[in-house]
Amino acid sequence: MDNSRPIGIFDSGYGGLTIFKSIAAMMPQYDYIYLGDNARAPYGNRSFETVHEYTLQCVEWFFEMGCPLVILACNTASAKALRTIQQQDLPGIDASKRVLGVIRPSAEVIGNYTVSRSIGVLGTRGTVNSGSYEIEINKFFPDVRVYSKSCPMWVPIIENGEYASAGADYFVERYLHELMTEAPEIDTILLACTHYPLLIDKIRKYLPDHVKIVAQGEIVADSLSAYLIKHAEMAARLTNGRSMRFYTTDDTVDFDHHGTAFFGRQVRSEMVHLK
Repeated sequence: MDNSRPIGIFDSGYGGLTIFKSIAAMMPQYDYIYLGDNARAPYGNRSFETVHEYTLQCVEWFFEMGCPLVILACNTASAKALRTIQQQDLPGIDASKRVLGVIRPSAEVIGNYTVSRSIGVLGTRGTVNSGSYEIEINKFFPDVRVYSKSCPMWVPIIENGEYASAGADYFVERYLHELMTEAPEIDTILLACTHYPLLIDKIRKYLPDHVKIVAQGEIVADSLSAYLIKHAEMAARLTNGRSMRFYTTDDTVDFDHHGTAFFGRQVRSEMVHLK
């Protein structure tokens, strides 16, 4: 292993690459490692216990790779595993390391987008059923009403490369119709799954023109930049080699093919076997 101390970016699959894309664009100076646990994806319908177990294994792998800071660029892992890892696991592993998620940064700012004080949150069943967004948004914006909608068909559609197809329209229109029928006063929708930006053109097609669509990439990148300014000691631990390495727990050819679409440029990955 080299002497680099990269930022680790984790997702159960490809979706976190949309977060990584924004982070790397804003802070290209750092070294980065991305890991997709594609062999065990999707995480969305798995139990809290299983998601915690899988996520912790991946976090420990990042630490072995020299990462002092790991970003869970996965809403399900952030909802089901982050708090336990931060509060129970990290103190016994290495209290100087940090693991951050994507839910809190999004919750801290989403209330600034809405005029009607009603927002929709679109996510996987796991994220929606956890209630994490309602809890976190209420901490920062107690006057905002949150309406969550799970979209279980969207991730399979995206991961099968059908996100631009006419067949995807049925499920995009269906879930959005159900959400807006429940709460027509919604004027802001948060895409609380890192896959969903690949459907953004179709999502926009089936929403009223005044509804804002908010993806998480730039929000998380802004939050991480602010975190590193505030925590200069962590920023000093990170190396500035401008390198990017990609890893998957499954087939690299498949990961590179799909990953390139999510990341917006060519991805070359290596396969890793987790212990």
